[in-house]
Amino acid sequence: MAGTQWKAVHFIVSGRVQGVGFRHAARRKAGQLGLSGWVANRPNGDVEAVAHGDAARLGRFEAWLRVGPQYARVDRVEATPAAAGPVGDFHIRL
Repeated sequence: MAGTQWKAVHFIVSGRVQGVGFRHAARRKAGQLGLSGWVANRPNGDVEAVAHGDAARLGRFEAWLRVGPQYARVDRVEATPAAAGPVGDFHIRL
């Protein structure tokens, strides 16, 4: 879209975020919002994501990450700017 400012954000989500369907729910939410990027489990138990899109949609995604799916318990979300990447789908990295 002309005039739309696209950016990327790197998220680290901490709490009870593995084994509760967090990655799949995040992929669904990002798809609903029209974001591209990826989400993955980290070895330390956190979930990591990079999302690309306009600021308003990224803000809605971050708000969702702060709550997560039904069985998650989110203790903390760190959000930092990331390098913008190619626009495409939002996928789970294994």
